[in-house]
Amino acid sequence: MKTSQKFFHQLLMLYRPFENKLNFHLAEHQLHRAQWSIFHYLSNNGPATLVELSHYLYVEKPTVTRTINRLEELGYVGQVPSNDKREKRIHLTELGKKVFTDVRVTIDQFENDILIGVSEHEQLEAIRIMGIIRNHIIK
Repeated sequence: MKTSQKFFHQLLMLYRPFENKLNFHLAEHQLHRAQWSIFHYLSNNGPATLVELSHYLYVEKPTVTRTINRLEELGYVGQVPSNDKREKRIHLTELGKKVFTDVRVTIDQFENDILIGVSEHEQLEAIRIMGIIRNHIIK
């Protein structure tokens, strides 16, 4: 088997177990991965439009809209007035910020546990490589 084939096979073998375990830990907080990804984006980048979130998550806008609607029902996100009245800018509410902080503790522990034996240098190299590959995929 070629190295590139092994590489992508390992990537596929990593993704599902990671997502399943992540969802297990998020379920402790009544969340799932798609919601967590939106929390993560808004916490790190500030308010965003539905289009910006859909591009970030690489999903269709209706998918993001459904997830945002649920987070809004829970009181975790709200809308910020925008110059363009047709455009919704979504932000984390104070409750959303608190929930993010609480969940971040759980996810940090999970991520630290699964990265045991992987140095920070190796992590940074993997991040760099994944970024290159993603850019090739979405160009």
